[in-house]
Amino acid sequence: MLSEVLLVSAPGKVILHGEHAVVHGKVALAVALNLRTFLRLQPQTSGKVSLNLPNIGIKQTWEVARLQLLDTSFLEQGDVTAPTPEHLEKLKEVAGLSVDGVDTKNLAVLAFLYLYLAICRKQRVLPSLDIVVWSELPPGAGLGSSAAYSVCLAAALLTTCEEINNPLKDGDGISRWPEEELKSINKWAFQGERVIHGNPSGVDNAISTWGGALRYQQGRMLSLKRPPTLQILLTDTKVPRSTKALVAGVRNRLIRFPEIVAPLLTSIEAISLECERVLGEMAAAPALEQYLVLEQCPVIAAVSAPCGIPVCIPLRNETIKPASWGDITSSLPPSVWEGEVCLHQPLEEKELRLN
Repeated sequence: MLSEVLLVSAPGKVILHGEHAVVHGKVALAVALNLRTFLRLQPQTSGKVSLNLPNIGIKQTWEVARLQLLDTSFLEQGDVTAPTPEHLEKLKEVAGLSVDGVDTKNLAVLAFLYLYLAICRKQRVLPSLDIVVWSELPPGAGLGSSAAYSVCLAAALLTTCEEINNPLKDGDGISRWPEEELKSINKWAFQGERVIHGNPSGVDNAISTWGGALRYQQGRMLSLKRPPTLQILLTDTKVPRSTKALVAGVRNRLIRFPEIVAPLLTSIEAISLECERVLGEMAAAPALEQYLVLEQCPVIAAVSAPCGIPVCIPLRNETIKPASWGDITSSLPPSVWEGEVCLHQPLEEKELRLN
């Protein structure tokens, strides 16, 4: 059992292309951001486990002895256990939450309890811990704040229970886990995402686990070659949104209007594939015409997607007008009309490299 303080961090993400379509098996391209979520875990001898989330005003403490007495048979022994509605109802009782309604804040508590009990259940005694999580990522803005939260929790709890090794050696200031242990972190983080979002694609927790730039499709990940950095401006609309509600809305429209929505999802994937092709070519020798293609892809997505995936909000027009005055090409996948607007700046002579 871990005895020292552990500090973990994970990045947020932005999906360049493929938002929503990725949930339905289509290709998405995502990159990690230089905005991170941080977790500090300190083992205790108080007989309590506490969770402090200052960004969203959550601070809760549970008696380990009480949690130890819970019937956790619903968390089956063996590999990673997927949460079911029945699991979540039991966890709501443990957390003292209303069975009828759970908001975003309470979902963060449920995700913690689920991961804590599921990962630590093999221990003879549940660990007494003090956990604080804070973030540079605004919640509900489409930047993967819940995924970074789930990744941090999974990594810290797996390390505490010695399910994975602590990669830090004496004198190290920073380190990362090896590939196989990152896979374990990612699997558990995905379950945390399922508690929060219901039916996530898995792309958010993948990019938060591995970082960099990824091509993602149905759980299969491929790191992109190192292309030149696109100059991307992220604008916070200050309008929170629920990924769970948006994903459910698109699914309902796909069921009701399959002949309309399905071709749109295919078109969104075609944009992702074209962007992937161009970025691959740019890894060898970036050219002006390639930047121009990338600038046009977001415009195509913005024009076509609302026809079958109508999730934009009135604020959209007010947000876009100032950007258009500055000659900036807007990338407006449905998910970011509420939350974060992604804007592509025109090419300048100076080239940056993607980290």
